[in-house]
Amino acid sequence: MHTMWKGAISFGMVNIPIRMFAATEEKDIHFKTLHQPCHTPIRYQRHCPTCERPVPPEELIKGYEFQPGQYVLIHDEEIKNLSPERNKNIEIMDFVHLQEIDPIYFVKSYYLSPQETGGKAYALLRTAMEQTGKIAIAKVILRNKSSLAALRVYRNILVMETILYPDEVRPVEQVPGVPQQENLQEKELQLAVQLVEQLTTPFEPEKYIDDYRHALLELIEKKRDGIDVQAPPPAAAAGQVIDLMEALKASLESAGNAGKKKRGKESGKRRKEKEPAVTH
Repeated sequence: MHTMWKGAISFGMVNIPIRMFAATEEKDIHFKTLHQPCHTPIRYQRHCPTCERPVPPEELIKGYEFQPGQYVLIHDEEIKNLSPERNKNIEIMDFVHLQEIDPIYFVKSYYLSPQETGGKAYALLRTAMEQTGKIAIAKVILRNKSSLAALRVYRNILVMETILYPDEVRPVEQVPGVPQQENLQEKELQLAVQLVEQLTTPFEPEKYIDDYRHALLELIEKKRDGIDVQAPPPAAAAGQVIDLMEALKASLESAGNAGKKKRGKESGKRRKEKEPAVTH
């Protein structure tokens, strides 16, 4: 695993030397745009439509559009002077309970491990957070940008989550068409709660698969091997259900049948595991 950042966790007067690693990786499939006749990747050129010519790098400058067609010009040196001082500290400011932070604030996860001299202090902070059930709120500078972060314990390791500032989360009041109160029937609510309970299982991330990515990879492999790929038949259109009660009842019946099949498979698997091995 590649070390992407080295620094220290600042915990009161204690500094804990750490290394940072990306905890997640993108699995999206990326395509290049090609010129169809020769299959050459297309290059895009910076072009000024006013001067009608290509623009070299030395003639580029940043601009902030404050009104349509009007810009404040900003030089790279001016931005550099405003950038936060480059330090290598994750500065802990507060401790809170994880449930106080809605997941909408979380952005990206990073694993933190101690450097050679930071093992004991790292373990001390981790254990203190485990015993108190708290997470740390900190500030850190990544890629010349000051970020808010949360430090928490995950499977015996410290994880840093970059989180959004409050003004980066749009108010829910701006979302149109959300019903405030509806005249719900008690029977409808009972069936909805029953359906939720029936579909409730322990969270097992391994069982969730990116079907689209798998299908796309299969398509790429088949075309690479020269296999003619036919479009699948369109899926049958789902019937339009108008009666909410009937929709809930049908959902409960479907969930019940799926549960019976799953329990049957698990029971058969357990029986096979208990059967004694046959020797000859």
